[in-house]
Amino acid sequence: MTPDPETRHVSVIGIGSGDPDHLALGAVKAIARTDVFFVLEKGPEKSSLTRLRRDMLAEHASGSHRVVQAEDPWRDRSQGESGGYAEAVHEWRRRRADVCERLIREELAAGQRGAFLVWGDPSLYDSTLAVLEEITARGEVTFAYEVIPGISSVSALAARHRVGLNRVGKQIHITPGRRLAETVGNDDGDIVVMLDAHESFGQFATEGTWIYWGAYIGTPDEILISGPLGEVADEIRRVRRAARAEHGWIMDTYLLRPSSDGVVG
Repeated sequence: MTPDPETRHVSVIGIGSGDPDHLALGAVKAIARTDVFFVLEKGPEKSSLTRLRRDMLAEHASGSHRVVQAEDPWRDRSQGESGGYAEAVHEWRRRRADVCERLIREELAAGQRGAFLVWGDPSLYDSTLAVLEEITARGEVTFAYEVIPGISSVSALAARHRVGLNRVGKQIHITPGRRLAETVGNDDGDIVVMLDAHESFGQFATEGTWIYWGAYIGTPDEILISGPLGEVADEIRRVRRAARAEHGWIMDTYLLRPSSDGVVG
């Protein structure tokens, strides 16, 4: 489709959790038609993520594209579970919106297509859509935008462990680690946990509960561990801390599969 010559166009493209082969065909097509790619740098410790993006662009982007980089605003993570957590996140998003608004206004001309490459799927634990909504609400710069879904770390985790996310008649919960305690015990459904900086899984090593854990899923540094939670919890803690020390960061996701009858498959 030819873009409206009077309108800026922005694509939010899900690029999977690290494996270049996980790019959906829609993402490949969207990358190929993009004029300007916006990249928010997250510091030298996450430079490998920037390299993966550049590798994808080298293979799929048009020869005339540009890459515009900016520093991702600092986020206050000291609030933890305190009442200031939500406000800290909203404040970080406001500052991120300032950066993205400037990039769109100054680097994207009317009729051009810009894009943000989002890890995993843009609809799951990512701020880009909320940031674009805030920019749109401000009304200072106008643009149309579309969302290209991607393969999330949740889907990739299940595939790499060769398990389904659902069992017959059971619910599935997706939660950040900080809300895990509120979810466990409500029923015998399966729980997918993301962003668990405090290794909360160790509190729920009940008999019959299995964990399917993965870090850096889809990248060359991928780590997978599975088994009865009570037996592998210490191993996950040890491996997780060693990996974080080595790389300076970690992104991990896991599936908890409790079962009153001991059947976890």
